[in-house]
Amino acid sequence: MKKEKYKAWIHATRPRTLPLAFSSSLMGSFVAWHDGYFSWLVFMLALLTTLFLQILSNLANDYGDSVNGADNPERVGPARTVQSGAISLREMKTAVIITAALALISGILLIGSGIGFTLSGGWLAFLGLGITAVAAAIMYTAGSKPYGYIGLGDLFVFIFFGLTGVIGTYYLHTHHINAALWLPAAALGLLSTAVLNLNNMRDVKGDALSGKRTLVVIMGSGWAKYYHALLVLGALSALALWTILNYHHPLQFIFLLMALFFARHLAVVFRNKIPAELDPQLKRLAMATFATVIIFGFSILF
Repeated sequence: MKKEKYKAWIHATRPRTLPLAFSSSLMGSFVAWHDGYFSWLVFMLALLTTLFLQILSNLANDYGDSVNGADNPERVGPARTVQSGAISLREMKTAVIITAALALISGILLIGSGIGFTLSGGWLAFLGLGITAVAAAIMYTAGSKPYGYIGLGDLFVFIFFGLTGVIGTYYLHTHHINAALWLPAAALGLLSTAVLNLNNMRDVKGDALSGKRTLVVIMGSGWAKYYHALLVLGALSALALWTILNYHHPLQFIFLLMALFFARHLAVVFRNKIPAELDPQLKRLAMATFATVIIFGFSILF
């Protein structure tokens, strides 16, 4: 029984989403190193904090969708642990509280490693940002008015998994922000939003039945495909523009080899007529996003 419980908790954290969670910290750190700044302590704590935030989001999503009825027989993705009975609502709620506390503690240590522990306007701003990130992770599908149920999930993913994650990490390394940084930050935000959009395209039928009005439910699966293409192509364009503005060597454009994968991915999405068949693409898109960040990062480091 203990072994089955252990497996259920591992499943609840959704390991296949975790590489995507690291991407914002990696992107911010890569660009900081390129600009001549880097702190190993900031880097490690940033990875740890984003890990806790992603796990928190996954656990809260498992809890919230079960409570609000989005986990229904029409749902296509992997079975949720609360819905299946592997983990009780009370156990999941406790896990959400513990993970939120760990994310906050890690975040406070991250802020301290970057700008010190002296109380200041900047310190309070980062603390407020961290608390907002924790609240956003929980309130996506949990609470009385989850914003993921009214089409705002995409916006929050773009802000927290893209802009906030990349720019915040960069600032903690460098203590400043430059205008060009918004390009890689937006690129990661767009790719992270594409992962969410793909998830919502897969679950469109069950979401519509449960009253979960994602952007896909609002705009329809046909328009969601064009929106998906815009997200992916916009991300590659933003990275290409940053590279042009910071050009030193042709090998900096090596990340564009990933365009071959993204083109194939978009072809699958546009041909798709059965949402359930999009499920394998979720892991591939998340890993492709992670790979793009790694290739882009190493190309500007070396």
